[in-house]
Amino acid sequence: MPEAPLILIVDDDVLARDGISELVESFGYKAVTFNSAENFLQSDMIAETTCLITDLQMPGLNGLELQETLRSSGYQTPIILITAHPNEKLRTRALEAGAVGFLSKPFDEGSLIECLTVATKLRSSRAWRRTA
Repeated sequence: MPEAPLILIVDDDVLARDGISELVESFGYKAVTFNSAENFLQSDMIAETTCLITDLQMPGLNGLELQETLRSSGYQTPIILITAHPNEKLRTRALEAGAVGFLSKPFDEGSLIECLTVATKLRSSRAWRRTA
C-alpha cells in the first residue's frame, strides 16, 4: 500500500499550524509541521515533500521568501501560501512564482482540497525534486 503524500506545514501560529495539520490529515495525507521557515529549511524533508503549505507573514523568512529560497535552490515543490492579510500584489507575486494556491484565512476545506489535488498531480507528473 503506498504511503500517504507528505504535506509540510510552516506557520508561526501554533493554533493555525495544528488546525491545518489536523485538516490535512483528515483528507488522508501525512502532515509534518514547523514553526518557522528556518526550521523547515534545516530539516531534510524537502526531497520527500508532496506539497508545502506556508503562512505568508512570519518572523524571519516569510512565506514568499521561503518560496523564493526553495526555487533558487532548484526545488520545484508545489507551494500553497496562506494569509490572514490578503493582498492582490502579493497573491500575484506568489502565483507568478509558481504557487499552486494563495488562500485567505479562514479558508474553506474545498479550496484547500483543490490546491492539494493540484499539488499531488504536479508532484507525480514531473521530476520536481531539484532542477539545479
